[in-house]
Amino acid sequence: MRKGQAAMEFLMTYGWAILVVLAAIGALAYFGVLSPDKFLPSKCTMNPPFSCTEFKVTTSELQLGITNNAGVDLAAGANVTADCDASGVTTAGVTTNGDKLTGANFNLTGCTGAAVGDRFKADITISYTKSGESVSHTSTGTVQARVEA
Repeated sequence: MRKGQAAMEFLMTYGWAILVVLAAIGALAYFGVLSPDKFLPSKCTMNPPFSCTEFKVTTSELQLGITNNAGVDLAAGANVTADCDASGVTTAGVTTNGDKLTGANFNLTGCTGAAVGDRFKADITISYTKSGESVSHTSTGTVQARVEA
């Protein structure tokens, strides 16, 4: 057997094997077995001066525990824009340093397709004014979680 023929048979044999493996991986990805959404963690992040300490998503409500880390009292209002047709309810409350933003529960009754176990993603926008100031500031964040019962 010549060197060229041996090399060609080697490449053809392993080439077909690699092609079969790629087709199998493609089929698994197509049918959702390798869906990365199943492996992504739930998280809630906020830009300063706020931090998201706790969160829960149900089929009808998004509950957020947002802490004020500004060091001064804040008059704040929050709004949520979800990746479904949710009605982001604006809430308002006065927070103090270390205290949670009061009333940070958002109505998701208009959210179509939010079933238990589905992935949920929303953008959080908080407009706030520091005590003794008249200038309004904005802080943003996101929440990604599975819908719970």
